Amino acid sequence: MRDKTHGEQIERWAEYVRTHSVSEWKAHLKPFLDGQIIMANRFYKKLAETAEGRKKIEELRKI
Repeated sequence: MRDKTHGEQIERWAEYVRTHSVSEWKAHLKPFLDGQIIMANRFYKKLAETAEGRKKIEELRKI
């Protein structure tokens, strides 16, 4: 189970979203999401460098 601070952080973010405009909180979230996408793309590119990795990617795409 996660510690108490995790729940507190979720509550703080929810309050921030409720009390600020979409454009304001979206500006804070966008860099994080962009970073996640970049890291995932790097991972798949590296995984595709081997035959076994390409097979795993094909299996995931079928899900």
